[in-house]
Amino acid sequence: MPTQPELLTPSKTVSNSLQHSARLWLPKRVLFTPDALQEPFGQQIYERVSALDLPIEILKNNRLTGLRGKDDRETYRIAKNTLAVVKAPPSSLRLQPVPPSADWQMNLAEGCPAHCQYCYLAGSLQGPPVTRVFANLPQLLANTASYEQPGKVTTFEVSCYTDVIGIEHLTGSLAECIRYFGSRPDAHLRFVSKYDQVESLLDLPHNGRTRARLSLNAESIARRMEGGTASVEARLQALRKLALPRPLGGGGYPVGVVLAPIMPIPNWREHYTELLDRLADALDFDCDLTVEFITHRFTPGSKTVLQEWYPNTRLEMEEAGRAEKRNKFGGLKYVYRPDDMKELRTFFYTEWRRRFPDAPILYWT
Repeated sequence: MPTQPELLTPSKTVSNSLQHSARLWLPKRVLFTPDALQEPFGQQIYERVSALDLPIEILKNNRLTGLRGKDDRETYRIAKNTLAVVKAPPSSLRLQPVPPSADWQMNLAEGCPAHCQYCYLAGSLQGPPVTRVFANLPQLLANTASYEQPGKVTTFEVSCYTDVIGIEHLTGSLAECIRYFGSRPDAHLRFVSKYDQVESLLDLPHNGRTRARLSLNAESIARRMEGGTASVEARLQALRKLALPRPLGGGGYPVGVVLAPIMPIPNWREHYTELLDRLADALDFDCDLTVEFITHRFTPGSKTVLQEWYPNTRLEMEEAGRAEKRNKFGGLKYVYRPDDMKELRTFFYTEWRRRFPDAPILYWT
């Protein structure tokens, strides 16, 4: 591979008309609970939001109200236009393991400003899909030290319930996390995003302890099902910026690709071949790269919620064409059938290793 890349060279295989940054999310309502405003970090978020001249409401108590409309669609619209700054409850200090993504899940927020028709949060979070940001983030970060194991790197995932770059301009939470983990020799941070506003992250002292990942998918899936996010090309260029060495204007981060959710759409081999070719164009230099392959799946609960949120969706969710899979608690999800999974896995493993022989495949699910 070339060792002296240019800073920004958009992939040669895509038209510039397909490249667009994600529009910054500017919520129509920003709610602060009294507890949140007592936190110094909550005050910092207040200053950020005030500087953007967004409408702020300070609640009389720590309960969120006024998020429901006359029907599911109106409730969705209200919630998706609301940012709530709250104090994370004590239960947030009891971290949950999240293999294979990371050792532990540490949430800096819950809820996401994007409009993905396959949303992973549907059925996972209770109530209207408002974005809740945690004002006691420094406390949550300090708590992670008790989960570290001396002499062993412990990984913490902060993107399970939100898109951290999608809200970063409002909160500064991701930068706070990167700085913290940059000072912890036995702990690493992991995040993933569909947004491309990464410039504020490039000069942070991550010390190689944050793996910055971008979620990618075939062009037709991203354009049709990932509303409000950056285009695939913009994400590829954001990944390039994050991975480039600092002398070349990049962030020098270890990086990763989360290819998800993989779907066997018509002509899927051609669509995903194009995506992998464009990724190889964007990362045409030596870098610390990993990949995670995640196929589409859904639960009975998530299907119901998604059909309420997106009644005109063309997302395939037919149980008859799927295999059932149960977790250790008996929860049911529908995944692709074994023969289909084998065909998909063989393709992606072969094509990935052909282009990126030194970049580990972390898992397939």
